Amino acid sequence: MYTFTYNRQKFEDNGINKEEIRKLISYHHTQIAPTLMKNVAYYEGDHDILNRTRKKDAPNQKPVCNHAKDIADTATGFFIGSPISYTLVGKDNEEELDIITDALDTAGADDVDQDNALDMSQCGRAYEYLYAAQGTTDIKIKNLEATHTFMVCDDTIEQNELFAVYYYLRKETNTSITKFKATVCTATEIYDLTIVDTEGNQVLTEKPTPHFFGKIPIVEYLNNKHGIGDYEQQIGLMDAYNTLMADRVNDKAQFIDALLVLYGAILGDNQDETSEAMKVLKDEKLLELPEGSRAEYLTRTFDETGVEVLRKAIKEDIYTFSHVPNLTDENFVGNSSGVAMEYKLLGLMMLTNTKEKYYRKGLRKRLECIANYLKLKAIQLHPGAVVPEFTRKLPKNLVELSQMIANLKGTVSQKTLISQLDFVEDAQSEIDAVDEENEKATERQRKMFGTFENDKPVEQDE
Repeated sequence: MYTFTYNRQKFEDNGINKEEIRKLISYHHTQIAPTLMKNVAYYEGDHDILNRTRKKDAPNQKPVCNHAKDIADTATGFFIGSPISYTLVGKDNEEELDIITDALDTAGADDVDQDNALDMSQCGRAYEYLYAAQGTTDIKIKNLEATHTFMVCDDTIEQNELFAVYYYLRKETNTSITKFKATVCTATEIYDLTIVDTEGNQVLTEKPTPHFFGKIPIVEYLNNKHGIGDYEQQIGLMDAYNTLMADRVNDKAQFIDALLVLYGAILGDNQDETSEAMKVLKDEKLLELPEGSRAEYLTRTFDETGVEVLRKAIKEDIYTFSHVPNLTDENFVGNSSGVAMEYKLLGLMMLTNTKEKYYRKGLRKRLECIANYLKLKAIQLHPGAVVPEFTRKLPKNLVELSQMIANLKGTVSQKTLISQLDFVEDAQSEIDAVDEENEKATERQRKMFGTFENDKPVEQDE
């Protein structure tokens, strides 16, 4: 992954320099963005097979087998299929947690988390922008296109964030001049710049706007250390799979248009008779030949077995190297035990753990930005005590799970055991509800049979 760096001392002395920003944007637009755009295109079904050309009149089917979308959707759903929940560590102030979760709900964090996770799977990175909603003081969060956003760090060993850039191109129809419309965010201010895509110094006339988040309000999330998408390195295999399927379909089409070979006979003495005979043959499906002659179609011999073996091998490699399982594979059957199912998902779980590690880092910055902003409202928060929790929706064998809970009763707390059930959202509330039901049942028994003392019933006074 390429890291954009800039000299911190130079930045602090000179501030924003439009020519330097133009150079950074130009490099990102020409060297980084094309790869990211290709990844997004493959997710959307725009594969290289669609550009394939063949000889005139030759069949040219272009089937797109979109493994990229299947891999990204599976990895994203497993990683963040359920909304992120938050808890406070070492603090009993539930009111503080409510303030944080309410701010995240108002900002639309759950939807942005889903968009970020999909961008991470596609492009290997994701970006979000925190801002105050127009006309209000509410915090909003918006997902930014990874193809048009990048973070710039200083050139020290720590690579601390200096500023972030979100840009897009605009070409004027009258002058054909290409300009970059860029939003540059520092730790204190936001610049909305118009930069002409030509070399040379450009005067900074735009005035900055303070944002009060205390940090750069653009947050970067990496998919892994190198910022590689989940299927980025399997695009070559996907192209090979598409080509194989295209050739397979085209061969079938050519088989239908096979040549008819006549031995010891002709259809006509001249071109007109031949054309008429061909028409009759096509319409009537009947061919009359003199004795001793014969006719047969000239076709290619298909090695369907070899082609099918190759197809399965390529498909298996696509999912193997991406560490995302093919859920339609025959190995995923409904009667597998929980341990067997988790073993089959081991690669995906390791992939997801890496995603989670880097996403937590971005969430810490998001929470710090929110806490800094809420200080303006005299609301004191401790973002370091907030712990995000990710929930996995793994398929489980409920029979095995119930047996485990029964076997561990008395050894592990009831709250811990109940929390293992996915359909129970609040373990303590469930325990309280069960206790209440037991008390009501006991009370009904007392009313029905009377109370007991020394194993003998005692008559109730009427």
